[in-house]
Amino acid sequence: MQLAVPGEPLQFVDRNCGTPGPGQILVRVAACGVCRTDLHIVDGELPALGHPVVPGHEIVGRVAALGPGVQNFRIDERVGIPWLGWTCGRCDYCTTGRENLCDEARFTGYQLDGGYAEYVVADSRYCFRLPAGYSDAEAAPLLCAGLIGYRALVMAGNARRIGIYGFGAAAHIVAQVAKFQGRQIYAFTRPGDVEAQRFARELGADWAGDSTASPPELLDAAILFAPVGSLVPAALRATAKGGTVVCAGIHMSDIPSFPYEILWGERRIVSVANLTRKDAVEFLALAPKIPVKTTVETFRLADANNALARLRDGRITGAAVLQMD
Repeated sequence: MQLAVPGEPLQFVDRNCGTPGPGQILVRVAACGVCRTDLHIVDGELPALGHPVVPGHEIVGRVAALGPGVQNFRIDERVGIPWLGWTCGRCDYCTTGRENLCDEARFTGYQLDGGYAEYVVADSRYCFRLPAGYSDAEAAPLLCAGLIGYRALVMAGNARRIGIYGFGAAAHIVAQVAKFQGRQIYAFTRPGDVEAQRFARELGADWAGDSTASPPELLDAAILFAPVGSLVPAALRATAKGGTVVCAGIHMSDIPSFPYEILWGERRIVSVANLTRKDAVEFLALAPKIPVKTTVETFRLADANNALARLRDGRITGAAVLQMD
């Protein structure tokens, strides 16, 4: 497995595969997506936990062992494991359908060992059957890029013209969902990234340009996947009155001050925090109906540092995925 210590390269170590406890399953990992959240953990942009972390929360694998009491899965069944790995189930958030906000929540690849490994132990309540028709590598990005993108799109409401800032793994999935729903997509990329703009157009974007550019018409909503705080005022300026700017990342650089006039007109800024199991059930049922097609670049587990470096530099088209040897 690969261990992360903030600020240092991943370290390859051997460790016992673990034994599932009550309600848990042991999963033999086949593939694990490389998410920008993993990069935030490795780069020390999320709070340090005081111990090494096994990253990875877009996990696809097969059940190797069942803990006591597990009845909803069988041995060798393919499952997916996302970011949300455990919640208390008792607090006001959990009992009102907002388990993503649980103060005691634990997250895969952060508080819980993740999928940059050959095996992982997971709470069976937070594991999901995956739609057929996707290879293991193709299914991996559905489990975070897909789920967070889907939740962000729901936050955008009935917006017809949607701007997407940062055209990476999540954007390339949510664009397909939005087009399926009959919406228009305006893709904003890093300045000069003509490859990302080309990719966006191939996926049906109605317009693609630099994040510094103005769209040809005002947006009804904007979704920010790029963790760049200065894009919030830019998105507000590009959004029509009554529109919504959705901040979809777990981490973002500071948002600079901006004049009230670009917020006025009942514009809103909202954030997406994690995901719920309901999101997973809905999106994993929807994806094959569209059908969502994931574009992936695969790496060996031993090459995880290279995958993270390419993601950091914006040199991944679609999603990076680790495949186990």
